[in-house]
Amino acid sequence: MCLVSTRASPSVSPPGAPHRDAHDPQMSTRRNHAGTRTQMSPEMQDPTPENAQHPSRRAFSLAAVATAGLATLTACAQSERDDSGDEGTEGGGSTRDTFVFGGASDPDSLDPFFASDGETFRISRQIFEGLVSTKPGTTDLAPALASDWTTSEDGLSYTFTLQEGVTFSNGKPFDAAAVVANFERWYNLTGIAQGEDLAYYYRSIFRGFKTNEDAALTTSLYAGSTANADGTVTVNLTSPFAGFLAALTLPALSMQETSAVEAGGGNGADGSDPRQSAYATSGPVGTGPYVFDSWERGQQVTLKRNEEYWGEKAKTPTAIVRFIGDGTARKTALQNGDIDGYDLVAPADVATLESGGFQIQNRPAFNILYLGINQAFPPLQDLKVRQAIAHAIDKDAVVKNALPEGTEVATQFMPSNVIGWNEGVTTYEFSIDKAKQLLTEAGQANLTIPFNYPTGVSRPYMPNPETIFKAIQSQLTAAGITTTPVAEQWTPNYLDTVQGGANHGLHLLGWTGDYNDPDNFIGVFFGAQTNEWGFNDPGLFEALAAARTVTSEEEQESAYQDINEQIMTLLPGIPIASPVPSLAFAAGVEGYTASPVQDEVWNTVTVSDS
Repeated sequence: MCLVSTRASPSVSPPGAPHRDAHDPQMSTRRNHAGTRTQMSPEMQDPTPENAQHPSRRAFSLAAVATAGLATLTACAQSERDDSGDEGTEGGGSTRDTFVFGGASDPDSLDPFFASDGETFRISRQIFEGLVSTKPGTTDLAPALASDWTTSEDGLSYTFTLQEGVTFSNGKPFDAAAVVANFERWYNLTGIAQGEDLAYYYRSIFRGFKTNEDAALTTSLYAGSTANADGTVTVNLTSPFAGFLAALTLPALSMQETSAVEAGGGNGADGSDPRQSAYATSGPVGTGPYVFDSWERGQQVTLKRNEEYWGEKAKTPTAIVRFIGDGTARKTALQNGDIDGYDLVAPADVATLESGGFQIQNRPAFNILYLGINQAFPPLQDLKVRQAIAHAIDKDAVVKNALPEGTEVATQFMPSNVIGWNEGVTTYEFSIDKAKQLLTEAGQANLTIPFNYPTGVSRPYMPNPETIFKAIQSQLTAAGITTTPVAEQWTPNYLDTVQGGANHGLHLLGWTGDYNDPDNFIGVFFGAQTNEWGFNDPGLFEALAAARTVTSEEEQESAYQDINEQIMTLLPGIPIASPVPSLAFAAGVEGYTASPVQDEVWNTVTVSDS
């Protein structure tokens, strides 16, 4: 038995980051932060408020945070995804042949291209692989189906050397032609398959298809691909995109066996929803360490070991994701031995589980919790009012009283391990007196604002929304700002209210990063005019569009640092913190490495009777 706890020490700053998030296990449908546009005049204010300050950056390294957990886990299971061989467990218990994970819900689909929810991706990562992956426990890029790659000087061409001897689970070869077939499949989709709810990630990264059927789409980033005579494959882009390689780590862009997709009606060519095709519900074909066995709706998905897997074969022959919607019920299932692990452990349950002999792993934070400010609400158009709100919030107190141990206070809308994080960004110190002064100067000494928060949900960045809401509400009240609580169920109303309409003032929301690139954070939030924020700043939008095409890391760092300063001076919202989500496991589970982007592959996992 290997009983470990990888709780982050407060002295080490974890990498923090939202989503509303694609990798959130309870996120059944991902919505883009960029919603219907509203017309607002840009606000011109003093770009450097006298009440702002520039703090020094806290020392931080995602790799360092991950290393603490990895070092402990390595004592349990000395293996990585590309190793070979089989290892027994260290304890005296017998090794079991099944690993049961408690998921929050059924997946949306078994075709990750048409998915954006964490439950689909949890399963997809066992069946499918992409050209590029991440090193276990980090956001660093690592080889996957591509063993190496080169980039042209102009940033328009990427040539991938592929792993040798790889086959899909139906026996078809994985080669350069298969890569081209995947890119061409995505590019040539039509009709319903182009919809934002279906092709969310392709649209957000590639921006368009061969024939666009939606006015919101533009010229595709994808220019074409070629299977070269030497077995490599070259992918060409229409413009540089610094985040291209990182984007390829997404499960949505995994390599699939396209003839199986077509045979199973998986492209939506007949106008039906491809998420419900025969391929996407009962016949997914990938190259991963597990193969699909069965899906009992409302109960579980069962996976079996891929005996022909090209890498390290799964140590546990069967993996099951059992669907348990309630967090307390998942905890009880773990305590009763019905499951071997689960995600999104409630902070209040951590101590109980640890004292009961269960393992707690902290996933390195890669998220942002924020207070959204909607400038369509007239008083919030005044920069002084927004500054007053910022000064009224004691982020340290919110973190201490409402968020998990290890949470990092946020100074900007991206984690500190992402390129472009600005150590000297404008911040707003907690000061009730300053907040009251600014409200008086703005003529808003008796300000009342609606404050929206969600119910019936727990998210990696917001484990207990009501507790966080009450903490911030009390601080605003102390500064003389009256808030009217607006509580809404997460499903189906909350996101429609705070992102789809203009009838809101303040709101709690967040984001969990999909991959390690600044465009996946501030580009998502502020790349266009949206109902969530209610402001129009063409200069900011253009700066973000330009930064997306910068390929020099030095130039990208500078560009995004400037943009972060621009954002925090404009102050469209208040970044609060980057919480640390927790997973819990039975004492006999070994070889599971938590990932900040949930890139967690189970071929190294073993389960023994403890």
